[in-house]
Amino acid sequence: MLPIVNPGPAPCKICGAAAPLMGVVDFHKSCLQREGKTLPMSGIPIYYRRCPQCSFVFTDAFDDWSPGAFARRLYNADYAVVDPEYAEDRPATSVKAFEALFPKPPGSTRVLDYGGGSGKFAELLAKQTGVSVTSYDPFAAPSRQPSGTYEVVTCFEVLEHAVQPAESVAALVGLVARDGVLLMTTLLQNADFAANGLGWWYIAPRNGHISIHSPASLALLFKKVGFTVVTISGYHLAFKAISPLIAHLVKKVPAEAAKKKA
Repeated sequence: MLPIVNPGPAPCKICGAAAPLMGVVDFHKSCLQREGKTLPMSGIPIYYRRCPQCSFVFTDAFDDWSPGAFARRLYNADYAVVDPEYAEDRPATSVKAFEALFPKPPGSTRVLDYGGGSGKFAELLAKQTGVSVTSYDPFAAPSRQPSGTYEVVTCFEVLEHAVQPAESVAALVGLVARDGVLLMTTLLQNADFAANGLGWWYIAPRNGHISIHSPASLALLFKKVGFTVVTISGYHLAFKAISPLIAHLVKKVPAEAAKKKA
């Protein structure tokens, strides 16, 4: 039997407002669409909702999946087909971005890469900078539970995979040191989002992209745990206090905002 979805509104996972259905896509819709490629249709409908208050876009189609179901049906051997940058390209790009944002991290800096997959980013970053880097991934290496707190927690292309965003963020911020920072990437809805809707390539259930943030929803999600979010050149930094490690970055925010207005 095909999955049946409640046609009425459901509580937004960020702000709790009544979020109506936005539309439906096939389970095999993937990020390959950006390259003009498509997978054969699965015949499994995935419904998304959009919150009228914070603009968060989400689906509850995966809410009841177990970790085993995710491993079998999403993050399996075929995942590399829909995310070819996952293994090599993204870790290398992320290292360059880290070095640009934190050009001279103190040798005592502890870094945790959350959702680090095979650990390639951690390996490259430790080699390039000499800082201590730990990698953790709840699917690729669930037994390597991180302990303590870290001056920098990186989280590249992870938030869009969160089934329960508030729970995921609570786990993340619990790993950030008091004067530390969370460095993230996830694409945010832009001004043209309403025109593209579910046709946007980043809304991709086969990639596990089930939580699509707006600037408002991302800010609200972290505000609830006492963190401020700023965005610099596509990278989001969340922090409680402006420490020496990020003071030079926060100063760039007004300039970034001016560029957007120009």
